[in-house]
Amino acid sequence: MELSHTMRAVEITEPGGPEVLKPCTRPVPVPGHGQIVIRVAYAGVNRPDALQRAGSYAPPANASPLPGLEASGTVVELGPGVTRYSIGDKVCALLPGGGYAEYVATPEAHALPIPDGLTMAEAACLPETCFTVWSNAVMRGGLKAGERFLVHGGSSGIGTTAIQIARALGARVFTTAGSDEKCAACEALGAEKALNYRSGDFVAMMHDEGGAQLILDMVGGPYLPRNVKALATEGRLVQIAFLQGPKVELNFAEVMMRRLTITGSTLRPQSDLAKSRIAAEVEAHVWPMIAAGKFRPVMDSEFPLDQAVAAHARMESSGHVGKIVLKVE
Repeated sequence: MELSHTMRAVEITEPGGPEVLKPCTRPVPVPGHGQIVIRVAYAGVNRPDALQRAGSYAPPANASPLPGLEASGTVVELGPGVTRYSIGDKVCALLPGGGYAEYVATPEAHALPIPDGLTMAEAACLPETCFTVWSNAVMRGGLKAGERFLVHGGSSGIGTTAIQIARALGARVFTTAGSDEKCAACEALGAEKALNYRSGDFVAMMHDEGGAQLILDMVGGPYLPRNVKALATEGRLVQIAFLQGPKVELNFAEVMMRRLTITGSTLRPQSDLAKSRIAAEVEAHVWPMIAAGKFRPVMDSEFPLDQAVAAHARMESSGHVGKIVLKVE
């Protein structure tokens, strides 16, 4: 099909708060080898977008400078070597960047078919959180049925995804959130216990249960030594973000004495091959959970593309439960 040469998009005009996001016009991307171009229906809004906007999370050298790490939409152009998808296919995809736009290019191996029964808006909520949770909690953290799993920020997009996936795997799920209402929402999704971190101590909660065998944390800072104390002997801590900073004093004697494992990862800088392997795992294991009704993305709110400023303000208020999306079409 004949594409327009230009598209509507939202760019980061300078490092700063949500107000630095501005509508713009950009050239429509041209697919490289193994890439598809997607006409974007919805783009997911994620914490890394805000970090990039603030100037603290630069995109990879070969990525679009536009924000947006996941989207749903329709395949409209194929690059050389594309074999799985055809023009007109409906997909959701992990992106190297550029999701806040009418069109985006991404490797075809990072795109997955939209699960039956999900809307385009729901599908846009899947890639970033599912890739992150599965690769860190399962592939890296080794989560198994029956284990005690603690995820911080249970009402976030990552948290609501982790609760449901872990529960579907047969784990016992514990979480923290910032209000009683958010805790109730987490328990409704399958958490055995949700603790309001403003009024309770997650270390004590996990000690009462025998300690966490796996913790998935995005808070960092003062949570790091507390996470170590909350782990069971031979427990694992997987760090995926640092909302309260990456530096902290930590007594490694406790790590050694109780044979703990501390690891972590970020998704965006990983190679295309690594992301392709994660995509294959997600399709093989998480998509059947969706088909079986064991997991469905939790939607918080939807904003038009030209209201990306309001979407970021909503995310940074921490008042949301689940995912925020931008409607592009």
